[in-house]
Amino acid sequence: MQTRRIRQDGRMVSEIGLGCWSFGGAYGPTTEAEAHDTLSAALDLGVDFLDTANVYGMGQSETIIGSFLKGRKDLFTIATKGGIRRDPATGKRSFDNKPDYLRTELEASLTRLGLDCVDLYYIHRRDPDVPIEDVMHTLLTFKAEGKIGGIGFSEIAPASLRRAAAVGPVDAVQSEYSLWTRQPELGMIQACRDLGVAFVPFSPVGRGMFTDRAPDPASFAKGDFRIPNPRFLEPNFSHNLARIEGFRALARDLGTSPAALAIAWCLARGPHLIPIPGTRKAAHLQDCAAGRAFVMTDEIMAAIEGILPIGWAHGDRYSADQKLGVEGYC
Repeated sequence: MQTRRIRQDGRMVSEIGLGCWSFGGAYGPTTEAEAHDTLSAALDLGVDFLDTANVYGMGQSETIIGSFLKGRKDLFTIATKGGIRRDPATGKRSFDNKPDYLRTELEASLTRLGLDCVDLYYIHRRDPDVPIEDVMHTLLTFKAEGKIGGIGFSEIAPASLRRAAAVGPVDAVQSEYSLWTRQPELGMIQACRDLGVAFVPFSPVGRGMFTDRAPDPASFAKGDFRIPNPRFLEPNFSHNLARIEGFRALARDLGTSPAALAIAWCLARGPHLIPIPGTRKAAHLQDCAAGRAFVMTDEIMAAIEGILPIGWAHGDRYSADQKLGVEGYC
């Protein structure tokens, strides 16, 4: 597994990471044993970068990672997030980037993970009532105290990144980016490149769409994030399935899997991109990790673009509720 830089200080991680949202039940129930098998597979594959958050399963994802580590603090480079409040009873979200709340949540995350310092700490969503410059001062304080190693933001606009970077070093920005979600090409990938910031694409295989077997919305478990998602609702879903079949056929012709080809495409978009496919199953991670070994060419990139040109997807990437807190910039 090759490495890419995740922090401005030169910290390197595997070029493919593991998103751990599904450890918290985002796509249906899971078990600690299943998640631990996936973490073991990650180590075997050379995947040493994990991404989680305090609200993934209301702490469940962090707790599962912490129980796997059991004091073995150097197995992975770990990123977690704060800044979202979630009502346990209703699941409703609000956003809080104030210093006291971020400190309380960071301390709770460290306890669940069993760590004294987390390698990368993201603001999960921006609080519109707190200037990003003030948020940066809070995060720089945590860094000076040795509680976080690096600073990141999730789903922000390029203009916000530049404001934050004027205060201090921003190490990473995380946004959805894949063959059917390409908004970051309209400024964010370029801003990260210019500022020396790692860009971390989540959902690079389209929440299971760019795989050998398409997801079946009728089988989604209660609480599955995709149930209200416009791209998984009819008639959008059928249109999207039909378009992706051409991509699956290309992957077969190239002797690889759709997931591996989607990851290889993402890696080829720039040397500062570190995709984090999310899964709770070891076999799915192995499939995604195979993308690192695929030899991408300009001809294959052009063929993919011909099948799935920018803007081809039917339906918005988020429902109105899911979109809350995401900064728009185009």
